[in-house]
Amino acid sequence: RPAQLTTVGKRCCLWIQDLCMDLQNLERARDDLRFRGVKGTTGTQASFLQLFEGDHSKVEELDRLVTAKAGFKRSYMVTGQTYSRKVDIEVLSVLASLGASIHKICTDIRLLANLKEIEEPFEKEQIGSSAMPYKRNPMRSERCCSLARHLMTLVLDPLQTASVQWFERTLDDSANRRVCLAEAFLTADIILSTLQNISEGLVVYPKVIERRIRQELPFMATENIIMAMVKAGGNRQDCHEKIRVLSQQAAAVVKQEGGDNDFIARVRADPYFSPIHKQLESLLDPSSFTGRAPQQVAKFLKEEVRPALIPYQSKMGGKIELAL
Repeated sequence: RPAQLTTVGKRCCLWIQDLCMDLQNLERARDDLRFRGVKGTTGTQASFLQLFEGDHSKVEELDRLVTAKAGFKRSYMVTGQTYSRKVDIEVLSVLASLGASIHKICTDIRLLANLKEIEEPFEKEQIGSSAMPYKRNPMRSERCCSLARHLMTLVLDPLQTASVQWFERTLDDSANRRVCLAEAFLTADIILSTLQNISEGLVVYPKVIERRIRQELPFMATENIIMAMVKAGGNRQDCHEKIRVLSQQAAAVVKQEGGDNDFIARVRADPYFSPIHKQLESLLDPSSFTGRAPQQVAKFLKEEVRPALIPYQSKMGGKIELAL
C-alpha cells in the first residue's frame, strides 16, 4: 500500500548506503587477513625447529620473512595443518552480504520498472521477450538477482567445512573450497559489473511518477486537510467523518469504475470545506510530503559517500564529483 512519499534520490541513497557498508566490510576483511606462515605439517613448526637445531628465534624469523615475502603484514600465531577455516567464513560472509545488497537494489528496480517509473538501460535492438515483442523486461536486474541468490548460498560451504574439520585438518575441505571460493569472487565480480552497467544507464520517468503521485496523494493529504480544518475552527471528528465518506466514494470510483481519484474534486464541491478551499493547492504540494529527503541526500553524499570514495580517487581518475 502507498505510504508517505519519498524521492528517487533518497531511494538511491539507501542503495548506496548498503553498498558503502559492504565496502567497509570488504576492506575490514581484507585488512584482517593474515598469512598462515611457516608452520609445518600440523602447525607445530617441529620440522623447522629441528632444521635450526632448536633455535626458536630462527624459526620465528623465518616465519616473519616468508610472511613479508608473501605480501602480508602478519601471520596467524597458531594454526593446524591449515589456517582456521573460519577465515573463509569471514570472507564469504562479506561477499554474501554484498549479494543481499545487490539483490535488494535490483528487486527495487524491477518493482519500479513494473510501475514504469524507472527502467534499466535497454539497447536499440534488444529483445524483451521472445514471445511478446512489446515487453521490456529488466533482464540485467533479473540476472543480478539470480546470481546474487547463488552468491548468498555459497557461504554455507565454509560454514559446514569449518564445523566438520577434524582436529588439525582433513582433506575433505579441498575440493569444496576450490569451487566455492572461486565461484564467490567470480559471482561478486559479475553482479557488480552488471550493477554498474544498470546504474550508468538508469532511466527515470518523472511524468509517470507525477501521474502516480496525483492518483495517490489525495488520500495521503487527508491528515493535512483535517489539521487545516481544525485550525480554521472546524471540529476534528466531524471533519474526519466527512473525509471518511468522501474518500470511500472516491475509492469506489477508482476500484469499481476504473476512474481517476476524484477525492479532491469532492472536497472542493463540499461547502463544509470552504474555509480551506484556497489552501488545497499548497496542501497538495508533493514537496511538502517528502520531509527532509533532499537535505538527507545532500548531507549523506557530502559526509559519508564522498569520504568513502577519497581513497579510490586515483582509480576513478579524480572524478569523485562526477561519480556523485
